[in-house]
Amino acid sequence: QVQLVESGGGSVQAGGSLRLSCGTSGDNFNIYCVGWFRQAPGKEREGVALIDVNRGTAYQDSVKGRFSISQDKSKKTFDLQMNSLKPEDTAMYYCAADLKHPYCPSWSRDNFDYWGQGTQVTVSS
Repeated sequence: QVQLVESGGGSVQAGGSLRLSCGTSGDNFNIYCVGWFRQAPGKEREGVALIDVNRGTAYQDSVKGRFSISQDKSKKTFDLQMNSLKPEDTAMYYCAADLKHPYCPSWSRDNFDYWGQGTQVTVSS
């Protein structure tokens, strides 16, 4: 069992930055793949960034060059640094962990068996 708790959301103006953090507890030593997802009202939940602790990172095209996902082993967190934020980045952001695989097989939400409760990000123009 793993528990995930997101923090760091808030309201910013376009062009601003936020840093989201996904705190982990429980059997977190088995986490090899973490994803940050977001869901805007009326839209499907979509993957934003993935981190495979052994293979690297991946990003959705719309956030490449602006967002960065990283692992902080000392704090046991997986963080999402978001720069140059745009109004279209407004959404509830969730972190998720895949404990079924020792790597990130794909962006599919079905691979992720543990989810946090989400943190709201609002970007105003």
